[in-house]
Amino acid sequence: MTLSNRYPDNFVNEVFKNNILLNLAYFSDRVTKASDIKWNEITKPFSYELRLNPGQTFAYHEDVEQKYKQTLVKTTNAHFNSQEGFKTDGYLFGDGVCHLASLVNWAARDAGLEVEAPTNHNFANIPDIPKEYGVSIYSNPKALGSNTRQNLYITNPRSEPVELRFEYRDDKVKVSVIAIN
Repeated sequence: MTLSNRYPDNFVNEVFKNNILLNLAYFSDRVTKASDIKWNEITKPFSYELRLNPGQTFAYHEDVEQKYKQTLVKTTNAHFNSQEGFKTDGYLFGDGVCHLASLVNWAARDAGLEVEAPTNHNFANIPDIPKEYGVSIYSNPKALGSNTRQNLYITNPRSEPVELRFEYRDDKVKVSVIAIN
């Protein structure tokens, strides 16, 4: 997925791009709080791998449905708000993270993983992502329990581990799912 066409307006596109890259920085533990943010580091090429053993679940944020609490092993570690350094285009903080979540949804479904994406992102276009993979993400840490439906849940149903691989190079984010034997 290219980060150069997230939105037709250049300013808004940069907000989306920066929020996607910041989300990946939190996810990969390169950033754990706003004071860790160094944009020149966040925008450098990188890769990150998340291993899901059989039966383990990844959720996009920590406000998870009860049925996933026992299998949850990882989230993106972010709430997509101003306190964490996410940017706004004047509409809402964290704009763009739904684009990344939708790409992850698509890759996981194509790989045959169990995916639940309760809230579709059909209210707005996500360039390069077919509408059926769009997922709406929202997290409010002050209202835990109320955002479980605006999350993405991915569970490994296989008998072998899988790796979710995230790569950022040449202004593109790539998500792959690889079986580990």
